[in-house]
Amino acid sequence: MNYPVHGAGLGLRRAFIRSLSDHPTECVNFWEIAPENWIGVGGYFGKKLHELTEKHPFICHGLSLSIGGTTPLDQAFLQKLKKFLHEHNIRYYSEHLSYCSDNGHLYDLMPIPFTEQAVHYVANRIKQVQEQLEQRIAIENVSYYAAPGQEMEEIDFLNAVLQEADCDLLLDVNNIYVNSVNHGYDAHTFLQRLPAERIAYIHIAGHYKEAEDLIIDTHGANVVDPVWQLLNSAYQHFGIIPTLLERDFNIPSLSELLKEVASIQTMQAKWQEENCEYHKRQD
Repeated sequence: MNYPVHGAGLGLRRAFIRSLSDHPTECVNFWEIAPENWIGVGGYFGKKLHELTEKHPFICHGLSLSIGGTTPLDQAFLQKLKKFLHEHNIRYYSEHLSYCSDNGHLYDLMPIPFTEQAVHYVANRIKQVQEQLEQRIAIENVSYYAAPGQEMEEIDFLNAVLQEADCDLLLDVNNIYVNSVNHGYDAHTFLQRLPAERIAYIHIAGHYKEAEDLIIDTHGANVVDPVWQLLNSAYQHFGIIPTLLERDFNIPSLSELLKEVASIQTMQAKWQEENCEYHKRQD
């Protein structure tokens, strides 16, 4: 796949804007923002965003499209989004495979029932979004804690939506790990059943361990070893894929986050070195 960005990325928050000039950010190859937090923003922050998007590759990760919702897609928002993506030369757009509205915002990402009917419904809405935006988008595998009305396995549902919608995948490695613990499946087997040709980029994040069999996807802690190991498995199986660190709560200093981003780069460089050595031995 021709990836929209490369290397290691970080989610940009307004709190970082003022301190970016004080920190070397060479380890950040691309940035990600939620368009809902920036559309229509002017003044100091609007100016700074324009400066940053002119200098660096950016991706947008949506929060409110509610791709699995029962209400019609928000056409006004899609028009604003399309304009925003163009104005800032955004490399790519992704959204969650979930819904977050029901005659009003629910302020959470709710799971879509794993059914054939839902596959057709969601795939059709993704197609509508791609037509409106005039570009391919990626949908993200989400964490979930219950599966009401389940008729299919999560992996089969996800793959069916990707195939029917003909869209790409934002692979969230932490969500695979969280779901594997909460629902008792093998994370590595799940990973290997994903279509490599549809993976646009990867998310990793931290979580909160409520109990041995219950993990909450919080994006509020450092990435733990099992998630790093699963990311390494993704590289081993698919090759190097652009990978972004998410952090939404309990946010430490920018310098601390940059250390985790540098860890992504180190892992990518190690894989490339080992892979090159392997091919040299084969030649």
